[in-house]
Amino acid sequence: MTDYNPFSLQGKTILVTGASSGIGQETAIQCSRLGAKIIITGRNEERLKETFMQLVGEGHKLDVADLTNVDDNNMLVDNLHSINGLVLCAGKGLTSPFSFSTRDKYDEIFDVNFFAPIELLRLLVKKKKLEKNSSVVFVSSIAGIASFSFGNGVYGASKAALDSTMRFCARELGAKKIRVNTVNPGMVNTRFIKGGAISEDQYKIDMESYPLKRYGEPVDIAYGIIYLLSDASSWVTGHSLIIDGGKTLY
Repeated sequence: MTDYNPFSLQGKTILVTGASSGIGQETAIQCSRLGAKIIITGRNEERLKETFMQLVGEGHKLDVADLTNVDDNNMLVDNLHSINGLVLCAGKGLTSPFSFSTRDKYDEIFDVNFFAPIELLRLLVKKKKLEKNSSVVFVSSIAGIASFSFGNGVYGASKAALDSTMRFCARELGAKKIRVNTVNPGMVNTRFIKGGAISEDQYKIDMESYPLKRYGEPVDIAYGIIYLLSDASSWVTGHSLIIDGGKTLY
């Protein structure tokens, strides 16, 4: 019996955005359990503190920030010393048929899902806050690359833009030994999918379209993110890791 673990995050400092709930929260907690020092950020201070209290170990940090705000973005980056990992989880959904998808709806969703994380990464690279052999993971969606359901066009377009830009970043940042990937979940049981235009009965019907007959849990996605953050994936960059319970098989 040995302590060998290629997925260990010991000695790494990882920034997780959107860490106040859902995938971001679970990712921060699981990364801390694997030895990383975690910096969490989000807009909701109360929920962010709930995440912070669940982190394992010492040396963690909490920064309240709205990444769509230029000043908050700059403040967050300036407050960092350096990091080895970046997980960009913050996102926003929208269900809107194409004929009702006006420019303002695209602007609202792209601002959160695309421009905010891309600008944060740009600032971190420009200000040399990402260490050599760092890993960047965008939380995208199968809606951007393989699943095109009714009314999901605005959200899917923002995620498609994210996946495309990820590949360009992987090409450009490879010379700096910085890897860039996405995880692309199917439907995951978080507050993100609640309170929209879809009823519980519709959710149950949709769940039956998944070969494993269930939606994912945040931890299912967190484990994939951990793989991409760890040295176990040191030869993986420019990749979209689909984690969807088999949904895109159809």
